[in-house]
Order: sequence, then C-alpha cells, then structure tokens
Amino acid sequence: MQQDMKYIYQVYEEGSFSRAAQRLYMTQPALSIAVQKVEESIGMPLFDRSRRPLKLTAAGQIYIDAVKKMNGLEQDLERQIQDIRDLNTGQIRLGGSHYLNAYILPKVLASFSRNYPGIRLELIEESSDVLADMLTERKIDLTFSCNTAFMRNFERYSLFYDHILLAVHREEPVNQKASDMALTAGDILDNRHLETDCPLLPLETFRDLEYILLTPGNNLYDRALGLFQKAGFEPRIKLHLSQLATAYHLAEKNFAATFISDRMVQNADSPLLFYKLDSHLAERLFYVLLPDRNYTAHAVKMFIQYLLLNV
Repeated sequence: MQQDMKYIYQVYEEGSFSRAAQRLYMTQPALSIAVQKVEESIGMPLFDRSRRPLKLTAAGQIYIDAVKKMNGLEQDLERQIQDIRDLNTGQIRLGGSHYLNAYILPKVLASFSRNYPGIRLELIEESSDVLADMLTERKIDLTFSCNTAFMRNFERYSLFYDHILLAVHREEPVNQKASDMALTAGDILDNRHLETDCPLLPLETFRDLEYILLTPGNNLYDRALGLFQKAGFEPRIKLHLSQLATAYHLAEKNFAATFISDRMVQNADSPLLFYKLDSHLAERLFYVLLPDRNYTAHAVKMFIQYLLLNV
C-alpha cells in the first residue's frame, strides 16, 4: 500500500488526526499536510472535519473502499508467495464468540497445532457483529456464525449443529410437572436428547419460572423470544447477560432458569435438569465464514478441512 494511502487509512481507523499521527510515529501537522495534498489532487475533501470523531465524505468512502481492496490484494499476493515457499507454515486469524472459543474450538485448535506446528494461530474474541466487520475488512481470516443475516457477503461452509435446551435447577418444584421429560447431564452426554423418542417440553409448562436471557442482539436472545412467543407468554426475566457461560453457571447455583447449548454440558454431576424444546428454533446450524476473495491461503484451507473432520 502506498504511503499516502496508509496515512489516510490510519486517520479513518482512528477518527482523529492526532491519534493517527501517534500511531504512525509522526507529527500531526506533517500528517495533515500529507492528507491535504491527496485531497488537493482529487479536488475534494476525504474527511468531514466538522465532525468528532472524523467522518468520511462520499469521496472519502470511495477512497477507503479502494484502499481496502488494494490491501486485500496485497495480502493475497503475500500469502500466495508464502504458500509457494512452504505449504505447512503460515498464520491463521480466527474470530469467535466466547461460546465458540471456550466450548467448541479448544480441542480442535490444540490438535491442529500439534499436527501443524509451523502454522501460527491467533484467536480473537468479539461479538458477532464486530467479527462480521473484521471479516469484511480482512482483519481476520475466518469466523463462525449461525445467524444467516451475517452470511450474505461471505463464503461459507456448514460446520456443526448444536441444540438449545432449557436448564432448570433440580431443586425447583416445577420439575415435578415434567418429570417424564427431564434429562440429566449424563443423559445429555449420552446424546439422549438427540434420539427421536426423546420427549419434547411445551415451554408454557414453566411459564412461572424466572429466566436469565442473553442481551439483545445475541442470536440466542432472539431465539428465546421466539420460543416464548410460540409458548404464548411473557417471560419473567431476572437478568440479562452477555455471556452464555455465565448464565449457565448462575443456573447451576439456582439463580434462575436459562437456555444453554447441549455442547456446553461437560460435567455429568451438574445439579441442573435439561429439557428438549418443542420448536425448530432449538436447533442451530453453525457455519465457518470466510471473506469473499479470490484467494484463500493454503493454511486456511487446511484448517477448514481439519475443522470439518473434527468438530
């Protein structure tokens, strides 16, 4: 990328000439002069300097979009050259939510790293919307999602299913109403909930419980609202949380009931009882997503193949 483009892109990322100058290890006047020269050659400003933080003008947006494309081409070129040098080296930048990073990826990442020690893995944890932006800008090589709204602009491969269960502490008296539907943690570990004859819980049976839900914008929050709507009642929400694992641990302490993924159940001695839900919303298909580009590095291709075989 040309030096002037780097300057302008840094100002765009920081939203400030002063912060961009610090990042670039140069003075703010020198940076301002460099940007002004580009604006003079174009014949119009790239930034609306009346806004704080700085905002792109229409011309600035076109300029930044072009810089992103050029940066992507440079990355592709660099990776193609690296692939020619050695097919078993490289770097993979993965983005995932806390749920994916804590419960799905550790085993496969450890195994992949042992089999391909020359490939360096970088794991980034953010929300789904942030990861979608990072993937678009190629700040990460791949991410994961079950939300079709994030998939339109990405190359994708179906990876795994998980199943949403209602988790209720075994001391809750309401469990007596559905004793023939309750599953223990051992049942979940034995995949009893995946059998066709496993009983399905009508959620309205537990309408009087208090619930822990994830925060709005989370895929499981949207699914939970759909489950309650189908059951025909407004839930008594005791707490909103951003992390599914925290909701799970609070439910184990009998704070309130919550919805969890079957893949989180790892301890057969859990004090929770689980219920399979009578709704298509309780089944999620996760995809691995890649940016829409002409070239995918060999290391990334190897990792995707490994994922598909081992998740």
